[in-house]
Amino acid sequence: MKGVSLLIILTTIGALFGCKPKIEVPEASMGDVNAAKFIAIGTNNTGGYSNDALNYTGQQYNYAAILATQFSMVTEIGFKQPLVASGSVGVNTNGQSALKLGYKTDCKGVTSLSPIRIGASGDLTQFNSVAGQGPFNNLGVPELSALDLNTAGYGNSANGAGNYNAYFSRFASNEATASVLSDALAQNPTFFTFMVGDFDILTYAKSGGTSGPIPPASGSEGVGFDGSINAAISALTGNGARGVIANIPDVTKYPYFTTIPYNGLTLDADKAETLNAIYNPLGISFVVGENAFTIDDPSEPFGVRKMVEGELVLLSVPLDSVKCFGMGSAFPLRDEFVLTLDEIAELQTKTDEYNAVLLTTSQTYGLGFANVKALLAGLNNGIVYNGVSMSSTFVSGGAFSLDGIQLNPNGQALLANLFIEAINTSYRARIPFANVNAYSGIIFP
Repeated sequence: MKGVSLLIILTTIGALFGCKPKIEVPEASMGDVNAAKFIAIGTNNTGGYSNDALNYTGQQYNYAAILATQFSMVTEIGFKQPLVASGSVGVNTNGQSALKLGYKTDCKGVTSLSPIRIGASGDLTQFNSVAGQGPFNNLGVPELSALDLNTAGYGNSANGAGNYNAYFSRFASNEATASVLSDALAQNPTFFTFMVGDFDILTYAKSGGTSGPIPPASGSEGVGFDGSINAAISALTGNGARGVIANIPDVTKYPYFTTIPYNGLTLDADKAETLNAIYNPLGISFVVGENAFTIDDPSEPFGVRKMVEGELVLLSVPLDSVKCFGMGSAFPLRDEFVLTLDEIAELQTKTDEYNAVLLTTSQTYGLGFANVKALLAGLNNGIVYNGVSMSSTFVSGGAFSLDGIQLNPNGQALLANLFIEAINTSYRARIPFANVNAYSGIIFP
């Protein structure tokens, strides 16, 4: 009996360790999605603008391109982009090149790592037309306003500086007559992603609230946000195309607005005494150590006050002027470098109004919805993806590019996965997620 029992035990052990369990992995599927003609419509992140310029790396690794790569694992798909030259230093509308991380010496003679320009100037040849290589699946246009989605001649350089979009001009099918929407519809899209409206919010935010009012949430096409969005989505779905609409994050949480603290003015005894001699008669005082910056404020009796907690200093502020020439202390920060509490409230109110429009539109047309606002809110608190920490901290956070606004390839992969999640949920698809850790973050010298 003992021999029989031992045989049973050995047989059982052999069965346990000799057989590999079968793990059923669901087969990848496009579900109800036909990606034969996939079109991406959007602004900076869609078009490959990062590190403060349109550049080749940004185009290769924007979320739409990553999404097309994941589609290709399931079905045959072509995805053409209006690429700049691979060796180009990139270009923005100010004629500057893209940023890289390098060493910079400040006005005090201190050398440290900082964003610096790749080239002395941008590569203006990249604004030359590449329309002959089209049509293009990626219709992401940096600096695109939602109100201009269907503006004919939006890329018409004959309109003069400030009256056309140079980024659209470089690949519009016809400079004089084409709109972003008409170029999309001409391809009869079967599936689309739509990420529009963020630049309308950002234009006001990046100017410190000096650029004029944010476009109204309500109004007809070309006048209000809801009319413009509804007209575009109605046209895109007219032939039965499916798609995903993304909402707008709280841009005031971007590194561009959060990196420099409102109380970043550090004073020694001598400097505090000097400033008190200037400002005490105005009812403003300073202490040794941390102090709030001074800012222009026409509503104050003397047109100046100290910042209060919750207000934001923009990354565009000239730091050498702050460190060595009294900006933000003896000479108040100009309005263009600051967001006040009232301006932040306006930004957040308009973001909520726009997002209500985007959510309602997605529901009305039965489309997927990508909650980008929630994704980037998570980055504000920090997330861990496959053991790697990421956050919205400038440079070291690993998700944003060096301009503090657009995402880097790492962050773009997170965004692509958010779209995939929306597609899988809304259209019974099983598209594999991108390996976020396979994409790069900030490259250190």
